[in-house]
Amino acid sequence: MTPKDRTLAETIYLFLAALFITSLVVSNLIFQKFFVWQPLDLSFFGVSLFELSVGILPYPITFLITDLISEIYGRKKANQVVVAGIFASFFSMGILLLGDAAPASVNSPIDDATFKKVFSLSPLAVLASMLAYLFAQFIDIRLYHFWKQLTQGRMLWLRNNFSTFSSQFIDTFTVILLLCMFKVLPWDLFWGLVLSSFLFKVLVAAIDTPFLYLAVGLFRKRFGLAINEEIS
Repeated sequence: MTPKDRTLAETIYLFLAALFITSLVVSNLIFQKFFVWQPLDLSFFGVSLFELSVGILPYPITFLITDLISEIYGRKKANQVVVAGIFASFFSMGILLLGDAAPASVNSPIDDATFKKVFSLSPLAVLASMLAYLFAQFIDIRLYHFWKQLTQGRMLWLRNNFSTFSSQFIDTFTVILLLCMFKVLPWDLFWGLVLSSFLFKVLVAAIDTPFLYLAVGLFRKRFGLAINEEIS
């Protein structure tokens, strides 16, 4: 690989990492707003099956990016992005706590009560999300490379979906369990949110498979990578 190609590869990695971290941090900041996915407005044990937090919208992007980085840059680079995402999330939590502690001035367009209502639960959400996310992302990367080695770099759809399905269930179950334990969410929403969030993530993972194929194909063509070859 030429120095020019290596610089390009490093730049793309930087932007992928930025997208990953932004998606993760934003999902933790906006999680308190819920919506019903109208095309699939169904019920499960009296709970709306597709009542979802808006925080789930950017979250599947993180798994797509880690799968892409795993495929092209390798397991070590994917794990580095995960660790950076954890650091960024805890750093954002500290900023929220500092902002909540600072009293609003008389001329502030947002008063203390409004700020607290929107962001006071975010530190708990970030803590719960990070505990779940830590397990889920490392499991996703580990399973991805297990299937990659088993298939010798072929059957990209298999490792993309099977690694994501397993890790997303662990993430969804754990984060909603912790949010209910922390009394951020009521227990009567538990199973409805677990099932609806997991099904949404599975559907998104299936939909993003062609995009992963496209991205991997472009990388391989641009950098001359063979099947199962990574940028060192």
